[in-house]
Order: sequence, then C-alpha cells, then structure tokens
Amino acid sequence: MALFKNQNGSLSELKEKQFKLEKDIQKVFEQNLNSIMGLLLVKSEFTIKNKRIDTLAYDEQSCAFIIIEYKRDKNISVIDQGFTYLSLMLENKADFIVDYNEIPFQLSLP
Repeated sequence: MALFKNQNGSLSELKEKQFKLEKDIQKVFEQNLNSIMGLLLVKSEFTIKNKRIDTLAYDEQSCAFIIIEYKRDKNISVIDQGFTYLSLMLENKADFIVDYNEIPFQLSLP
C-alpha cells in the first residue's frame, strides 16, 4: 500500500527506505515508542537468564509489560522466541518489576 504526505494540498508518495540492521529499526522505534505505541520504555537490551529481549516496554493503560523483538527479515522461529520470552517473564516477574521501578518519573504498579 502506498503512503503519501500532504505538501500544501498536493500529495506526494513516500518512498520506502530499507533498514540495513535490526539495531537501526530498534533505535528509531525506541526513540518514538510513546508516539507510535503509547508505551513507556523500560529497558533496551534487557538481559535475563542468558536471553536478551530487544525492548522491554510497559503499557500503563493495561498495566502490562510488553516485549518487542525486531526482525528485519521474515523469521520462522519468532513464535518459539515469543514463547521463550513469555516463560521468562512468568518465571522472573520480580526482575521485570525492578527494572520498571528504576525508570524516573513513572507511575507505580497497581
């Protein structure tokens, strides 16, 4: 689907620019996490039990942690990776809460 921008009432098509690295996607997304998703950034590169989560965020509206994994290309193993992260979160809730509590000026968990 083509995307357009409005310049003084005239539409011009936006050209797609590919990201070279997943890290580039992560940087742009994390810098704009609140604007794009309405989420609070908890930690970039959150590591627990020798597993690294690209972005750990928190949704204040639903009071839930959000794990974001970036993929530049299609990847079949992403479902398995999601189950691994869910298991990590369920088994290590306290570690997630500790990092959340270290964010300056955040709201308290209910």
